[in-house]
Amino acid sequence: MELTWLNCYTYNRFGLMPETEHVRSQFERDYDRLIFSSAFRRLQNKTQVFPLPEHVFVHNRLTHSLEVVSVGRSLGQIVGDELAQTLPVKGNKDAVEFYQNQLKNVISSACLAHDLGNPAFGHAGEEAISKYFKDQQNNKVFTSRFSEKEYLDLTRFEGNANAFRILTKQFNGRMEGGYRITYPTLASILKYPCEASAQIKKGPKHRSKFGFFQDDQAAFEQVAQALHLKKDSSQPLAYYRHPFVYLVEAADDICYSIIDFEDAHRLKIVSFEEVKEAFLGLIALDEEVDLQRVEANLHQLRNDKNEAVAYLRAKAISFLVKRCAQAFKENAQAILSGSFSTSLLGACTELKEALGHIQEVSISRIYAYESVVKIELAGFKIMSGLIEDFVEAALLNPQQRETRHKKILNLMPFQNRFREEQTDYQKVMCILDHVSAMTDNYALNLYRNLRGIEMPGI
Repeated sequence: MELTWLNCYTYNRFGLMPETEHVRSQFERDYDRLIFSSAFRRLQNKTQVFPLPEHVFVHNRLTHSLEVVSVGRSLGQIVGDELAQTLPVKGNKDAVEFYQNQLKNVISSACLAHDLGNPAFGHAGEEAISKYFKDQQNNKVFTSRFSEKEYLDLTRFEGNANAFRILTKQFNGRMEGGYRITYPTLASILKYPCEASAQIKKGPKHRSKFGFFQDDQAAFEQVAQALHLKKDSSQPLAYYRHPFVYLVEAADDICYSIIDFEDAHRLKIVSFEEVKEAFLGLIALDEEVDLQRVEANLHQLRNDKNEAVAYLRAKAISFLVKRCAQAFKENAQAILSGSFSTSLLGACTELKEALGHIQEVSISRIYAYESVVKIELAGFKIMSGLIEDFVEAALLNPQQRETRHKKILNLMPFQNRFREEQTDYQKVMCILDHVSAMTDNYALNLYRNLRGIEMPGI
């Protein structure tokens, strides 16, 4: 069935039969389930970019996610109102209700969930997990334990795929269907709706990474079928994105493009004048903005540079939200058909120079800042060591495990423990479920404990 604006949503949930009406909408219930979840709560101790200093409040994964929610909700409301006025939506009462009142809740929920799969220490954690398995490629005994596709999952460990797994997997002692999230919310986080073997570097955006592990393929295909996603390839398996993905992606892109600059100013990595020039260069592209009024407000805030930067940040984000919503409207048919080949922010070509300047400074000054580099290197070492310890113990024959191997496996929580009759791949995925869920502090302390650097407190 061809994907349309009328069949790209449903009120049904993954792992659950259709329910009766409730005081909250199904998508508001998604939001509440996610915000009260332990997986979301753990984000407060996962690094966004900067190490978490004691006296300066910078963003962690949790505060970043909440801000992405705020931006995503605005995008969902604007785009939803636009779609409600288009054919064939405006002739369908249920569709009008969904786009006017519920799309914003779908996008908000997906924004809450978009970073759930990121391990401790961010991309350094992902890289450490992948590199451990890449380093085994010359070990034929090790690699023979996995199929080619399974091994690609491990050597290309992907936080996006891990988020989908967290939301849909039935962990030990938990209910079938995982979080039992609605299909539209699940589809909205699938930026890369393909398996690892379909990943093409420098290829189409929807295949530049991958969105599900082999262990979760059945769950992914259930979502794809429920929402009529268009297939790109059967072998390897790849689909085109769901339209709502672009709104979640835009909210994330807008936040990290702007917010890192604000944090860098608070930490005195970039000056107020640099931030002011960069943000005003972006805001000035808004034909509806009154620059004289902006300058007057900045003058009022001249004695509080942090508040002045916050004001400029708000103006910049407001403009980018408006522009991305416009880009969605202009490209709605291409987005629906799967032929849209860039991001919403990328489609705003007039912003390229201003955003490019911010990105250039971020790469050269912020992401290369000494403490950022140090935490990436430390995180890589910590995660590599933990993966090695747990995987080594898991893949030994039970009769070959020494006491230390048994003890380290006993450290795993019940919901992540594997059964001995499971395949080696499934055992390793259970290990990754445990290690990738760790917060920065927990991973650091466990690494120190296991290596005798520091004794655990009692």
